[in-house]
Amino acid sequence: MHKLKPTDFIWRDGQFVPWADATIHVLTHSVQYGSSIFEGIRCYSTPNGPAIFRLDAHLDRLLGSAKIYRMDLDYTREQLMTACCDLVEKNKLESCYIRPMVLRGYGAASMVPFASPIEVFIPCWPWGAYLGDGALDNGVDACVSSWNRVAPNTLPAMAKMAGNYLSGMLVKMEALADGYAEGIALDPDGVIGEVSGQNLFVVRGVAVYTPPIKGSVLHGITRDSILTLAAEAGIPTRVEPLPREMLYLADEVFFCGTAAEITPVKSVDKIKVGDGNVGPITRALQARFLDTVHGRVPDTHRWLTYTRGVPEPGLAKEAKRQA
Repeated sequence: MHKLKPTDFIWRDGQFVPWADATIHVLTHSVQYGSSIFEGIRCYSTPNGPAIFRLDAHLDRLLGSAKIYRMDLDYTREQLMTACCDLVEKNKLESCYIRPMVLRGYGAASMVPFASPIEVFIPCWPWGAYLGDGALDNGVDACVSSWNRVAPNTLPAMAKMAGNYLSGMLVKMEALADGYAEGIALDPDGVIGEVSGQNLFVVRGVAVYTPPIKGSVLHGITRDSILTLAAEAGIPTRVEPLPREMLYLADEVFFCGTAAEITPVKSVDKIKVGDGNVGPITRALQARFLDTVHGRVPDTHRWLTYTRGVPEPGLAKEAKRQA
């Protein structure tokens, strides 16, 4: 199980505070009702220093989640980008996981949240392989969960809201209790939705398939990156509804997300995926992805924000200049 590894500082509403001092009241609205939004972002060690992967896209999604839930922030995307870069540097980290959080604070006593102030925190900490040592190399065993994803127009799945993850928590705990590393949730129509906290891809033949964004699945940034990298590699991509049995007939299956990166799946419901080994398309996309985030290949998409303002065109340099 993952346990937080404290760092020295957390960014809180424009100030760096000691880790232990970044506290909230027990009656904070977000504690009572789950009314907080967040992002999970990875910063990678590269030859040019720490680089945050797709920071702009993550912060755009954070601001979009805030808009859906009528949460007005006092900070621009550029200010938050600078805060993330400065936080990594202040904590003297070469790689880490960054968790921007927007909370409704202490004030409102009911579900109506407007009497609660909006508070913004950005912690970061070291975090290795999400699904355990060896998962990226060897793959994991998964199951189809008895819990479904939420239906469209119940909770907005495009918003990365804390309360949305209660569903994923049930999926994950059930899977672990039954001896699997992860659970796959179907959507309300009975087709493949997503994993407890990740998106999913299926490989059949020479093409990669992934479920569409239609109100039950988070629009994953790693998912979007994989679709781009696959297209560049000449691998056909299909975004379409996928029946459950595709998991059993697939040549390859993999999960993707900021924490999980690209994690192969070796079995689903104790049925081998392909021959039970990591397949060539998964391995190729994983290698390309890891080469990109670690700065081992040219950053043609400008996906990396260097925390130390590497002297080349890039979002980090721009963000520092605008702050």
